[in-house]
Amino acid sequence: MIKRTKGVTISQVADAAGVARSSVSRAFTRPDMLSPETVERIMKAAEALGYVPNHTARALSTGRHGNIGLIVPDIANPFFPPLIQAAQLEADRSDFCIFLGNTEENPKQEDKLVGRFAGQVEGLVLASSRLTDERIRAHAAQLPLVLINRDIEGIPRVLIDSGSGVRQAVEHLAKLGHRRIVYVSGPSNSWSNKQRRTAIRAAASKFNMEIEIVPAVLASYNSGRNAVGAILASGATAAIAFDDLTAQGVLAGLSEQHVSVPVSFSLIGCDDVLGAVTYPGLTSVSNRSNEAGKLAVSLLLEMLDNRSIRDVRYVLETHLVIRGTTTSALD
Repeated sequence: MIKRTKGVTISQVADAAGVARSSVSRAFTRPDMLSPETVERIMKAAEALGYVPNHTARALSTGRHGNIGLIVPDIANPFFPPLIQAAQLEADRSDFCIFLGNTEENPKQEDKLVGRFAGQVEGLVLASSRLTDERIRAHAAQLPLVLINRDIEGIPRVLIDSGSGVRQAVEHLAKLGHRRIVYVSGPSNSWSNKQRRTAIRAAASKFNMEIEIVPAVLASYNSGRNAVGAILASGATAAIAFDDLTAQGVLAGLSEQHVSVPVSFSLIGCDDVLGAVTYPGLTSVSNRSNEAGKLAVSLLLEMLDNRSIRDVRYVLETHLVIRGTTTSALD
């Protein structure tokens, strides 16, 4: 067995595998251009020698960095870790690394991160972007870009249609006899928030229910907890929260006010990231963030490979998951 040595070069790998230097390069960057047998022989030689590809040198010579960027608004929100993990796994399948950016719900920080990443990545995925349509279009004109949960014509996007699940949530409450409900909203510049608010209003009108919007500046536990006063003052018997994190705060705030869930009040969350671990178990709209992360990266890599941009729009449907925080309204 050949011992690992420091500073192994591509020429040494080529000599050990009995191929040209260009074949070694292709084995790591475009293996589809070589026969499987040749790729396997090169990889075995590289592993035996302890060769690690120099991605910086490759970037200088080819213009390709082997990196893509993923920017999210709140890495601490339980919705995003499954999305990030799925995106990373999909990127790794094509030997790409992911640069992760967290904006703390700040559009200026997001704009800054996109600019910083631009010179180091081949493409970007913006998840739940808080930027204006104009800024997103400007960035998309500079490098390949895929959106998650932003619907902008002409830019490839993956959308989680929580509207379908939210409509089921309103219908569920209507069948339980609730006639006045509250929507605890999310960030005002969130596409998902606008979609959910529109769906709730339309469904409430269909079932002759009264709906009141209680604003929450951020999607957070504290926002939900702080919204409880307004929720109770509304006279509603049920609430739908922007996400599970907000719903968890509402659940805690109601408990502090000695309001029993679901006996005295029904509650529904969205994204189903905490539903199975709250007590009682939270009724919530299903979450497909992992599928969205995988699909967005797959779409971006396809764009990089073909060097073309298609106006594609993937929509992932959702549904209501019923647990223990909803029951019939009190007479």
